[in-house]
Amino acid sequence: MPVSLYDVSIPVFIRTFGHFSKFLDKGRAFADEKGIPHSELLDARLFPDMAPLTAQVQRASDTARFAAVRVAQIEAVPMPDTEASFGELQERIARTVDFLKGVPSDAINAGEDIEVTLKTQHFSTTFRGKDYLLGFALPNFYFHVTTAYGILRHKGVPLGKLDFFGRG
Repeated sequence: MPVSLYDVSIPVFIRTFGHFSKFLDKGRAFADEKGIPHSELLDARLFPDMAPLTAQVQRASDTARFAAVRVAQIEAVPMPDTEASFGELQERIARTVDFLKGVPSDAINAGEDIEVTLKTQHFSTTFRGKDYLLGFALPNFYFHVTTAYGILRHKGVPLGKLDFFGRG
């Protein structure tokens, strides 16, 4: 049986957000246990020119949501980047997952050959829907989730590979 474009995107985003949420919980618990201000983790970066933990969550959310919006050609749900606490980041993840759960599988699958153009201040490029999802959106999503994981590990949060991939 063939694997659909929907199967390799929306459920992957949703499942990974579940793991992401759990390792953010571990970060909050670690900070509380060690008496570390939450802001020390939330504002942490792997390198000065990289975005902090809060922005990594926001970019992962944006990437997943806009992948669905662009490929399925559905209405975006606005989410301003105002989160400044673990609780607000968890709410952002929950809102993102709720949005993704409402994305029609047939709309994603129908977007395989649509044209998706990305324009940023640094570049502009055009993809087919399938190539955008597989070659840009999913790698970009995992970049931000991995970076958030790396920030928490760098700050001492006891996370392992199974926290990233899930425990079953």
